[in-house]
Amino acid sequence: MPDEEHEEPAHQIAITDAAERDPPLALGDVVEAPLEPVEFGRIGAQAAKQVILQKIRDAEREQILNDFLERQDNLLTGTVKRIERGNVIVESGRIEGMIPRDQLIPKENIRVGDRVRAYVTKIEAQARGPQLLLSRVVPELVERLFELEVPEIEEGLIEIKAAARDPGIRAKIAVKSNDPRLDPQGTCIGMRGSRVTAVTNELAGERVDIVLFSEDPAKFVVNALSPAEISSILVDEEKHAMDVVVDEENLAMAIGRSGQNVRLASELTGWEINLMGVEESQQKHQVESDKIRALFVEKLDVDQEVADILIQEGFSTLEEIAYVPLNEMLEIESFDEETVNELRSRARNALLTEAIVREESVENVSEDLLNLEGMDTETAGLLAEKGITNRDALADLAVDELTELTAIPAERAQDLIMKARAHWFADAEPSPVEQSQ
Repeated sequence: MPDEEHEEPAHQIAITDAAERDPPLALGDVVEAPLEPVEFGRIGAQAAKQVILQKIRDAEREQILNDFLERQDNLLTGTVKRIERGNVIVESGRIEGMIPRDQLIPKENIRVGDRVRAYVTKIEAQARGPQLLLSRVVPELVERLFELEVPEIEEGLIEIKAAARDPGIRAKIAVKSNDPRLDPQGTCIGMRGSRVTAVTNELAGERVDIVLFSEDPAKFVVNALSPAEISSILVDEEKHAMDVVVDEENLAMAIGRSGQNVRLASELTGWEINLMGVEESQQKHQVESDKIRALFVEKLDVDQEVADILIQEGFSTLEEIAYVPLNEMLEIESFDEETVNELRSRARNALLTEAIVREESVENVSEDLLNLEGMDTETAGLLAEKGITNRDALADLAVDELTELTAIPAERAQDLIMKARAHWFADAEPSPVEQSQ
């Protein structure tokens, strides 16, 4: 290389220096220089050999692991090699994985030499290379075991839509048939229960309920609560919840031991399920009716008889009365067109008045509350009406208090309260000067 133009100083020399060594050398030629032999003793040679062999083993192990992952087979079947501090080390051929103690089925007796199946949850980097982390408690394990036992699932004729587990005790899976000629429940159960029994045995006796999936959420919930018989069901789309009414004799069965059946049904369907007896349902319905009746009497300036007619026709909010299609309200036999138009006008005026009051209330809300992440003008207005006008006042509320004041879901209420409290913890952190002292 020309002087002072080295790209890699450790591997390049200037052309002037090269000419001093060997005049015929030109740009781009390679200069070789012999190295003095290094003296290796027996111990040094043995150590080098061990390091090289270990590197080769690690490379082989990583390659085998990569081949396993490329197959996208997240179910590992292997033999228990050893148990370390409650963690089970499983070996499958030249692949090794670990089942942490908290990912084992409770009270399951696993011994060295046992053959087990586990679901691959993630890959963890360690000093000796990546290691598979396994689980025996995730719902996905049940799905994969049924795929092995039921060929129709692997062929796509039957589909597992969801799964929920109480590990070692009970599980539920929702199945759907893509072939109208196939009964998905019977197919998964097998002849004399052979297929579901095989899965149960693999899961240390865990009972598995096979539920028929439905696109209708209410029907899906009814199926998930089986074998309990449901009297009626009320769906609340806004809260993503259902009130399920069950006869007193079926209530205990629907709830299950320690609430297990209803909890698994809720996890399986993704809906919050509120189980109640007939008497409790009637009481709740009466309370809600009284609340709606009082709202209509006050805001629409009507008597209880008119309010009861509206409730019987399914109206529960002022918005429904104000904006439901006119022809639907005209179908109410008790009302003529003039009455309907008057009710709609009063409902719209009441909503407009509420909106104006809310806007005026928002003017009194502090900036720190309005700018809080997740806060909107409507919620801020509702809070202001109740005297909650700053971030600290919101932070002092409990979740149930906030949901009662604003009717927002409990999950969102908890999130807002935690964000409102965040500055408390930030202010409590010691400054760098305090930490150094």
